[in-house]
Amino acid sequence: MNALRNRVQLIGHVGQDPEIKNFENDKKKANFNLATSEVYKNERGEKVEETQWHRIIAWGKNAEIIEKYVGKGKEIAIEGKLVHRQYDDKNGEKKYITEVVANDLLLLGGK
Repeated sequence: MNALRNRVQLIGHVGQDPEIKNFENDKKKANFNLATSEVYKNERGEKVEETQWHRIIAWGKNAEIIEKYVGKGKEIAIEGKLVHRQYDDKNGEKKYITEVVANDLLLLGGK
């Protein structure tokens, strides 16, 4: 059990064109939302589709790939780790964010 670690794998569709930020030393950051869907039948036998939205962050080479090849609607697979953070907004209220920091990605589907 020593090999357990914080690991997330998702396959889904990009909800909007990724936001790209450029930093010093040519470092890039990409962030976007990824939709994953699960289909099941409820107690009445009706088909139900449930969609979850995940906030994805990618740095460096992964951000460059996302900038060039990923847009709204594109199906991708990502592997990364779950990160929780908090901050105070301009009104002084605490905000909590859960994100997936992508370590690896795979472009799926057609053009």
